[in-house]
Amino acid sequence: MERIEYNINIETYEGPMDLLIDLIKKNEIDIYDIPIHIITEQFVEYIREANKVNLELTSDFILMASTLIEIKSKMLLPKLKVEDDEIEEDIDPRDDLVQKIIEYEKYKEVSKQLKKSASYESKAYYKLQEDFVSIEDLDLLKNCDIDSLSKAFTNLILKKNKKEYVEKIRTDSFPVERATFLVIEKLKIEKEFLFSDLLDVGSDINEIVSYFLSILELVKIGSIFANQYNEYQDIKIERRKEFSFE
Repeated sequence: MERIEYNINIETYEGPMDLLIDLIKKNEIDIYDIPIHIITEQFVEYIREANKVNLELTSDFILMASTLIEIKSKMLLPKLKVEDDEIEEDIDPRDDLVQKIIEYEKYKEVSKQLKKSASYESKAYYKLQEDFVSIEDLDLLKNCDIDSLSKAFTNLILKKNKKEYVEKIRTDSFPVERATFLVIEKLKIEKEFLFSDLLDVGSDINEIVSYFLSILELVKIGSIFANQYNEYQDIKIERRKEFSFE
């Protein structure tokens, strides 16, 4: 006679508490009024089925089964009558188990949130800290500050436009982008030069402003040094050694 084999599928649980909570949910049981005889039978039956399919269970499952059987036996004991007038509060043998279930569910919820946060963080990318060691303590404006630069700039304007009254400055006639391009081209040839070297006799106020803004931008990105030895003196532009304009 041909032997028929059956494949038995049985759910796996991380621990006995997960099994217990699953049984409570499947039976739609009020956690504060657990029919302990039903849950105990189903819990023990799960252990039997697990043994049939050689499913390895930890000793915690056996311990939980023993606890359920103990609670079941306590609930079968008759209640003692109190003869005095004192009223004793009945202690439900299930109370301790109910508290453990509530605490465990809180733990599982927190654990779920932590796993969600960990998954989110694993997909995040962070910008690494940049190394500014080569920028000489960020001393890009040597021997000068914004005030002295402003005075030097004003002095250059006055020299180039002694008789010209300036009402409005328009950089669109000589864009900053073009000024930056010309400064970079000059830096490719010369390591250093004066700001006034960028200007010629016909340079107007718009050209001066655009050149000045381009110099400030190049200083900001750390590609050049701006140096001034005396107040109101011309600004010396110097290319940084480690920066290449190629």
